[in-house]
This record gives sequence, C-alpha cells and structure tokens, in this order.
Amino acid sequence: MSKTIRFNAFEMNCVGHQSPGLWTHPRDRSWQYKDLDYWTDLARTLERGFFDAVFIADVVGYYDVYKGSNYHALHQGVQIPVNDPLQLAAPIAMVTEHLGIGITASTSFEHPYTFARRLSTADHHTKGRVGWNIVTSYLESGAKNIGEGGLRRHDNRYEVAAEYTEVLYKLFEGSWEEGSVLRDKDRGVFIDPEKVHEIGHKGKYFEVPGYHLCEPSPQRTPVLFQAGASGAGKAFAAEHAECVFVSTPARSTLGQYVSDIRRQAAAAGRDPSKVLVYALVTVIVDETDEKAWAKFEEYKRHVSYDGALVLLSGWSGIDFGQYAPQDPVRAVETNAIVSVVEHLANGDKEWTIDELARWAGVGGLGPVFVGSPASVADTLQKWVEETDVDGFNLAYALAHETFEDVVEHLVPELQRRGVYPTAYKPGTLREKLFGQGPLLPDTHPAARYRDIERIKREGRPARCRENLAPA
Repeated sequence: MSKTIRFNAFEMNCVGHQSPGLWTHPRDRSWQYKDLDYWTDLARTLERGFFDAVFIADVVGYYDVYKGSNYHALHQGVQIPVNDPLQLAAPIAMVTEHLGIGITASTSFEHPYTFARRLSTADHHTKGRVGWNIVTSYLESGAKNIGEGGLRRHDNRYEVAAEYTEVLYKLFEGSWEEGSVLRDKDRGVFIDPEKVHEIGHKGKYFEVPGYHLCEPSPQRTPVLFQAGASGAGKAFAAEHAECVFVSTPARSTLGQYVSDIRRQAAAAGRDPSKVLVYALVTVIVDETDEKAWAKFEEYKRHVSYDGALVLLSGWSGIDFGQYAPQDPVRAVETNAIVSVVEHLANGDKEWTIDELARWAGVGGLGPVFVGSPASVADTLQKWVEETDVDGFNLAYALAHETFEDVVEHLVPELQRRGVYPTAYKPGTLREKLFGQGPLLPDTHPAARYRDIERIKREGRPARCRENLAPA
C-alpha cells in the first residue's frame, strides 16, 4: 500500500515569502499579511484540505548581503516588512478545530525563560495545537541589531541551541509535576507548592535558577520542528525534532537526507518512523496540464530577478550581485545556511547565477510541480516512493490562490488514490501526527528532565551523543 502523503502550508508573516515580486500579480493577497482576515481565511482553507499545519517561517533581521545593502530587499519587499509569527496562533486557532500551527523562533535572539512563557501560553490558547520550529538564524543583521556584533559561527550556534532546548525541557517537563494544579475551592488551594520546582540550570550559555511561570500546557513541550540540513543541523534534528523540514531541488539529494536523518535518529535511541520529514515543494495545479502550465508562465512574468538574488544571497551568505548572470554557482565557505551552498554546488545540476535566480523566483529552493491533479499526484507519489519522505511543505506562488487550487484540485485526487487523509485524528497536534498521546515519548531527550529534583542532585546529565554539535 502506498504511503500516506502529508501537507503543511509554508507561510511567513510578510509579503510574498518565497516568491519575490509576485505581490505585483493582481490576484495575490500576500500584501494583506497585516490583516487577521488574511490568516483566518487561509486557516479555514487549509483545514478544509486536511493540512497537518500552517508552518510559519520567520527571520529576525533583514537581507543585506546582495550588493552589500538592504536596498533591493526594501525596494522589492523581500521578507521585509515582517511581523511576529507567534501572535498568529490564537486567531488561527479560533477559526479552526484541528489545524496545527508551527511557529518559527530562533535560539539566537530571545532568552529561553521568557520564550518558554510565550510558547506555553500559545499552547494553552490553541488547546495543544502549537509546534515550535527551532532555528539558529543566519542573518548577521539580526545579531547586530540586538547588540551581539554578529552571528556566532555556524556549528557553535547549534551548541547554543542544544543548551537552549535543555532549559526549555526543564521548564516544560520538570518544573511543574502532574497534579500540581489543584483548583480546590473548598480548601482555597490553587497550587500545591510542593509539586512546583526550581530547575536550577547553570550552563555555559544560560543561567535559569527558578520556576516556569506557566502551568503545564496540553502538550507540555509543543511539537518540535527543525530545518537543519548541515552536518550539525542534521545531528540536532535527529536527536530533537519530531518533524523535519528540508529544502532541496533534487530527488536524489532528498532521499539521501531522509535516510541519514532516520539512521541518526535510530542511533540516538529514537524510533525513526516517528520522525516526519517534509520537503519544500511549490505546486501549480489546475484542471488540465495546459491550464496549469499557462498559470505558471503567467506567474513567472511577475518574478523579481533582484528579489530572488536578495533571498539567495541572504540564505547562502554569498553576494550573488558580484557575479555575472552566466557565472556558475560554486561552493564558498559561509556562516549562513551551509546546506544551501552544499546542495547547489554539489547537486545533480550545475547552476548559473541567472538560472538560479529564475529557479528560486517561484517557491524558493524547492522544486515546482506543475500540471493537472493526476500529473502532480503522480509526481508526489514518485518522490515519496523513491525518497521515503513523509510529506511536503507547500510554498505558495500566489496567496491564497496556490493553496486554494491544491485543496480544490489536488487533495481530492490524492484522496481518491487512498494516499491522503480524509479526516483529522482527535486531540492535540502531537496526537494528530503520531496518535500516541499529547506528551513527548519517553525515548525523547526531554523525558530525562521530568524528575528535575533528581537532575539537580546528580548534576547535568550526559547528552545522548556528546558530538551533537561541534564547539
């Protein structure tokens, strides 16, 4: 029997997201990102299409690598202006019953103690439908604007992230015992103080001695997403992530990535089948192949060439403005998203700068699948069968037309083939995804912090793998 295909919607609280310039299209709605109606309309559409979640990306900073300034980012509206993603959780939850809400937040720009409260609050408000996409960030401008002078080195950012998540696990899993909240009106006792514990964390990067400010949320630790594709990123994902997001233009590269993640997850003592991998894809679908290709050609006329290179320069850390359009893309050591350079320079295809800009202009670095429902369904099934990927993070070309087309045309075809959900499972996001209760399993590294008093007596426990992230 064919594997079930899963969808997330890949979004961002900004204009255009992965398709720079398409905000100029008369049917595009992404300029309405500031309005709650934009998000509630999208959420209803996605839930009607049985999407697992809306996966909301974020950056803290702006893209100023291309030609050495942020002029073209501002001029073309390339992921700036950009609003806070976490504030979208409550309005999306209010108009849906099942849709998950994946929120991106960086371990580089906010203290874990205050972030833990914000994340628990969102999990409460959504009745346990929140996920956290753990990122370490890649924009130097963000680090400079919070007074750090610049980003830490790439692998060192993952070392910081490992301790950051440890602090959150202690707060979420260990600070408040089960049964600590009594709400006993007869005795006038709301909380049993004996069951609320200081976490006593004192590490290399963070010192958090006290209690979590929130009572346990439905999932305690929200579902953990992660998008690392470098060596350090994959090691981190294999130990921590429940859902992994990868962007690569080649099917062969994707298959290698999925296999490696599952192998490393098994080595870390986790069930590799319980790590869901979603690949970035943009789908342009219509009633017939001819209509879909005509729509794609229409979209491409609105692509911003400079805008695409703004994104590519920011993601890779390479100023593509210094090269001629016909120059080949070559590997250069950078401090940004290392996997972007690796995939482009070492993949199946040799790219020129011009080809790369035109490729990334619709949907970013993932492939674009164009065609009728049957044609696109065939392609998706082939990718799943050949790579063992679990699903796809769908980027949009036009908001919300791309997702509406997927729900109207593609979802029914996949359901007819028996490879796409026809209903949601009950419960929290973790229960919907894995069907095994609202909390992280005992095999996850967070579980070791549930007895926080033992942890404090014994000292900081050994990590599952000492080489998780090279210093």
